Amino acid sequence: MTHDFKTLLVTHEGPVLRVRLNTPDTGNAVSGLMLDELLAVLGALDDDTDIRVLVLSGEGDDFCLGGDRSEFPELLAQDAGGLALRALGNKARRVCDALATTDVVTVARLHGGVVGAGVGLALFCDLRAGADTTRFRLPELGLGVPPAWGGIMPRLLHEVGAAKVRELILTARNFDAATAKELSLLHTVVPEAELDAALARWIKPLVRRSPTALRTAKLMLNAYGKANQLADASLFDAELLSSALSVAQHTRRG
Repeated sequence: MTHDFKTLLVTHEGPVLRVRLNTPDTGNAVSGLMLDELLAVLGALDDDTDIRVLVLSGEGDDFCLGGDRSEFPELLAQDAGGLALRALGNKARRVCDALATTDVVTVARLHGGVVGAGVGLALFCDLRAGADTTRFRLPELGLGVPPAWGGIMPRLLHEVGAAKVRELILTARNFDAATAKELSLLHTVVPEAELDAALARWIKPLVRRSPTALRTAKLMLNAYGKANQLADASLFDAELLSSALSVAQHTRRG
């Protein structure tokens, strides 16, 4: 991949593609531009049959401190009805869908703060490893918006379970890596200095797998995971988020 990205660092190491969120001054906040660049990377993945694994990580002190809220007033100024915000929300949904459904195995390397949209990006990866100092939070209710980013709610319910998700969403509390592992948000927790070694223990056997077998296994896991889901209400996430932000903005002005 030869793109000159502004918000990502992308390195191709044989069968492993490493994608690092690279706006550390903002805590790697997820902006519209970052979503565009992630879509470009993920859209090209299945055309490169040599890649077996994608590792998603963050530059600086944190993996990702959430969505770039500084964009919201500007988008609402462009269109008070929220069309631009809905477009941003739909873009987030496409990124998360691509992480979950791409043929390659996606691995999240987590450290520092993992907040809001950062939890969403990590959650849609197949495997998640975190440093023992990593901190997590789903702050949406505290910010006056619903937890409607990228289709995160059904994924959380499936991976973590309804009772535990209810408590995390309603309290918006911080929780640590050990708790995240208990909740199945993390598959493994190690000291940060050992994080790359932990990922290597996954990557080494994965790159030897048949690409057809990996692709089929992912298709099966995704299909059976949705077998009991009668409808996906997260399709309305972009609409819900834009409506909530529009109301909040008008209330502040009033």
